[in-house]
Amino acid sequence: MQKGKINVQTENIFPIIKKFLYSDHEIFLRELISNAVDATQKLKTLANTGNFKEELGDLTIQVILDKKKRTITIQDRGIGMTAEELDKYINQIAFSSAEEFVKKFKTKSEAEQHALIGHFGLGFYSSFMVSDKVEVISKTYKKGGATKAVKWECDGSPDYTMDETIKNDRGTEVILYISEEEKDFAEEFKIRELLKKYCRFLPVPIQFGTKKESVKVEGEVDKDGKDKYVEVEKPDIINNTNPLWKGKPAELKDEDYNNFYRELYPYNFEEPLFHIHLNVDYPFNLTGILYFPKVKRNLEVQRDKIQLYSNQVFVTDSVEGIVPDFLTLLHGVLDSPDIPLNVSRSYLQSDRRVKQISNHIMKKVADKLEEIFKDNREEFEKKWDDIKVFIEYGMISEEKFYERAEKFCLLKNVDKKYFTLDDYKEKIKPLQTDKDKKLVYLYTNNKTDQHSYIESAIERGYDVLEMDGVLDNHFINSFEQKTEKISFARVDSDIVDNLIKKDDTKTPSKLDDKQKEEIKPVFEKVVDKERFSVSLENLSETDLPVIITQNEFMRRMKDMSAIGGGGGGMMGMGNFPDHYTMIVNTNHNLVSKIIGEENAETREKLAKQLTDLALLSQSLLKGEDLTKFIKRSIEIL
Repeated sequence: MQKGKINVQTENIFPIIKKFLYSDHEIFLRELISNAVDATQKLKTLANTGNFKEELGDLTIQVILDKKKRTITIQDRGIGMTAEELDKYINQIAFSSAEEFVKKFKTKSEAEQHALIGHFGLGFYSSFMVSDKVEVISKTYKKGGATKAVKWECDGSPDYTMDETIKNDRGTEVILYISEEEKDFAEEFKIRELLKKYCRFLPVPIQFGTKKESVKVEGEVDKDGKDKYVEVEKPDIINNTNPLWKGKPAELKDEDYNNFYRELYPYNFEEPLFHIHLNVDYPFNLTGILYFPKVKRNLEVQRDKIQLYSNQVFVTDSVEGIVPDFLTLLHGVLDSPDIPLNVSRSYLQSDRRVKQISNHIMKKVADKLEEIFKDNREEFEKKWDDIKVFIEYGMISEEKFYERAEKFCLLKNVDKKYFTLDDYKEKIKPLQTDKDKKLVYLYTNNKTDQHSYIESAIERGYDVLEMDGVLDNHFINSFEQKTEKISFARVDSDIVDNLIKKDDTKTPSKLDDKQKEEIKPVFEKVVDKERFSVSLENLSETDLPVIITQNEFMRRMKDMSAIGGGGGGMMGMGNFPDHYTMIVNTNHNLVSKIIGEENAETREKLAKQLTDLALLSQSLLKGEDLTKFIKRSIEIL
């Protein structure tokens, strides 16, 4: 027997491991199974190169739980280790550098600490985060003098023992004696959960117990004359060793991709819109499949759907900061051996290789969208409502993506016609201001509430865009900043009213100056002066008698603040009270009727009725005011 002590003068490495090595203790199972996979893959390589000529046999990795003894065993049939190798890799390499590790660890930032962990190769020691004692029993694949098995044992103190032992087969067993405080890890459901999370696509079969399956008995029938089935125990293999992203795109069909999507997201019943199969081997290694889901309005529900792997070992499903933020709306899998396992997200975010991978993915996404747009614009337009949020998000947040997306970003009008950004400039006659020669595009974010305003603009020959998406205000702001000669205005904004007014300057007002002075106080009396300013305008007779407009800039900032981000929150505009302009159409017959009404009470009632109708059209009439409006309407009728 060999006994040893870790020569760490500063302090023991195990408290460092238990406290700082990983934020989640559950990671131990991933680390140990990854080691078992590595040992198995190495043996396969030796066999493929002719350096191992015996039968490989069953290479399934076994995960065995003994709940009574509170042990977990991870057992492989890989290359195994001799006593010398075990002493080298477990005792010398890691333990001899433990003192240096501890010293450096204390003085480093979080990102640097995680880099150190990867450098020192301390994955195996994550087992001590959950264990009172760890045993390793290993037998090398080599034949000759050093073929006896070796057993290594440590109880989490600086002391360890190594001794010869009996083991019939090659490979390594790691036995964890789970501590009392971590006893949840000795529950079957917990182990199964971790295996499904971290090991579902490992390249070597992972077995955890057995499962019952009904198997047809050939040539036999039951008492009812139907095929006979019997229940048999079969190994419960928890992983798919050959996931679809490892396949060749030319050999795969849409059905294969959709089936794999259902394997990834069994509770997502909507088919993806389309997919991208990534396969890069220079200047970095990257494979994977990304799916475009139907994003629509709920951004937050869509996140945490991209699974990041390193050589088929799960790393994280929280990829914010690792890939551009808008790409987190995609679903699917990314796999790269260039992404280290034992690091934090903050470290990954600063890693040069990870940034290269991120930029490449963004380029491939843009390539795919442009390809679909060019090859089948009609199909692209059908999917626009489902991918609009994704594309707008990318254009707002990533300059490089904006430059690419300008070609396929679409604007949709209320007649369901689609235009590229360039198309719209050429084909649509916008409003034009005199002051700065800006072209103003009209839009609605609620076709029902703003119907009268839409009709008014269309009657005058103007087009109205439909901009009712969750990010449209942000997108409009971004677009305006990049195209100085174009701005957007909602159809019920004061900007639109002032511009459309110019078309009606030849129409004289039916009211003279004295009548205008008389009518304005009547309407001012029936509204809240803190929220409404009354303005008299000589609009068309066919326009509504009273129209409510709102300042475009203030309204947009408040809307942006309501969904988060933008100027509203930063400038405090989200807390400002809403303010509106109430435009009284001096050319409408009902306004003339009010002027001609001698009874002051009736005059005020009519003015209030017209005002409430305008408020009702904007969904601004509620509560007690709405009740009074209904009663007044009945009285008038």
